[in-house]
Amino acid sequence: MLRVTGIKLSLDEDKALIKNKAAKKLRVKANEIINYRIFRESIDARKSDQIFFVYTVDVELNNEPAVLKRLKGGEVTVTPSMDYRLVQPGSHRLPHRPVVVGLGPAGLFAGLLLARLGYRPVILERGADVDTRTRAVRSFWQTGLLDKDCNVQFGEGGAGAFSDGKLTTLIKDKRCRRVLEEMVLAGAPAEIMYAYKPHIGTDLLKNVVKNIRRQIIELGGEVRFNSKVTDIFIEGNRLTGLEINGEPALDAEVALLAIGHSARDTFALLHSRGLQFSPKSFSIGVRVEHPQELINRAQHKSFAGHPRLGPAEYKLAYHSPSGRSAYTFCMCPGGMVVAAASEDGGVVTNGMSEHARDRQNANSALLVGVRPDDFGSDHPLAGVEFQRRWEGQAFKLGGGNYVAPAQLVGDFLSGRPSTGPGGVEPSYPRGVTYTDLAACLPGYVIDTLKEALLDFDRKLKGFALPEAVLTGVETRSSSPVRIYRDEQGQSNIAGIYPAGEGPGYAGGIISSAVDGMRAAEFIALRYAPGTA
Repeated sequence: MLRVTGIKLSLDEDKALIKNKAAKKLRVKANEIINYRIFRESIDARKSDQIFFVYTVDVELNNEPAVLKRLKGGEVTVTPSMDYRLVQPGSHRLPHRPVVVGLGPAGLFAGLLLARLGYRPVILERGADVDTRTRAVRSFWQTGLLDKDCNVQFGEGGAGAFSDGKLTTLIKDKRCRRVLEEMVLAGAPAEIMYAYKPHIGTDLLKNVVKNIRRQIIELGGEVRFNSKVTDIFIEGNRLTGLEINGEPALDAEVALLAIGHSARDTFALLHSRGLQFSPKSFSIGVRVEHPQELINRAQHKSFAGHPRLGPAEYKLAYHSPSGRSAYTFCMCPGGMVVAAASEDGGVVTNGMSEHARDRQNANSALLVGVRPDDFGSDHPLAGVEFQRRWEGQAFKLGGGNYVAPAQLVGDFLSGRPSTGPGGVEPSYPRGVTYTDLAACLPGYVIDTLKEALLDFDRKLKGFALPEAVLTGVETRSSSPVRIYRDEQGQSNIAGIYPAGEGPGYAGGIISSAVDGMRAAEFIALRYAPGTA
């Protein structure tokens, strides 16, 4: 196939025109094109009076070498190989089936790959299946009764199951495309393969997760819900088994740890058993909410509301003279701020959108980076305690029962407490208490956020809208720890393979899924399938 770049369509031109425009660039007739597929879609909004979609397309012709030879310029090339090839399994005998701990993106795709290779993995998930989990989350949002093992952080699908379902990543890896392909096979919209900012939405993502789980089971794998790893057994610096829910239940020489960034009790357990940890930088801050219409106008100008564009997004960053940096993260167009606690006595916020992104408000994390030297201790798990401290302060400031503290942007910038709502209705489901967020975040975070709000307002008109709402706190942007692993993917304890966001090697759905696949490959390269 030949790859054709730079095919432009205006907002009002139909995608059916892509074939003719590709033929023109190739200098062939449209009927000479046997087949074509969109590889990438991007948007060009550099001019305020014009917005274009720009496409890269792979085209199949009968006489591709001749066509390529007569063309000059860089807009037509041979389509590179994008195939992901399964690894050739190793030869070491594995007495027991490999175990995957966690069924978020890393565990899900590690389990799927191991199942496809014939290993019949056992997957342990401390939370429930995604439907039961959804009911538990809704109950928490309505009543404040928290299930500490089944919530926004824990359960089938991981934390990404209650998010915008963003599928963007900065990593360049053929496994990324394989992840998207598997998602489409499992029911995700086909356009995620090429969309310029692909997302699924939490409503569709749940069905995708269920369908992948069913594939794992059909391929011989086993998924055990409500199965929390409460201890590990080690002999001679090598894993020999796992305790589940307090019972020595599973012999295992290999365990892939895809435990997620909120598995604090598991971090403590593993550290006590000798796994090497180090503290890791992450970010904390708030969720900021604006009317989605304001963001649409700021980003799309006169084209705001055009059905081809959908709700507008943003991604902003600020570098303070103090050396701190602030940025927006996990922006959710037409979404809601969610209650994401996983421990008693702490308020945690996150953002979520459904596929339609049709709610009134836009929200995003507004975060400031924190480093290990901010944690107040050199203990490997000091970042966990740092998170807990500010989550606990937010709980107290909100008044208890997981009500969140909130402040209007105008009041925040002026350094005065908010006393009531403005024109933006907060979407946080447990309700908010208007107050002064300076009581639940470090001073340097508050100072950097104030600078960033003013900077972002210059970049995106209206960002510092006085009535926009800041809801605290967001602390789970990424893992506060990194678990050591060597070049073959193992921890310092043989047989334990840390993977994904929790052990500190990914950030987001796609990168976590890719890292899970990579860890599964390390297992496959060493061990033979067909175990007991």
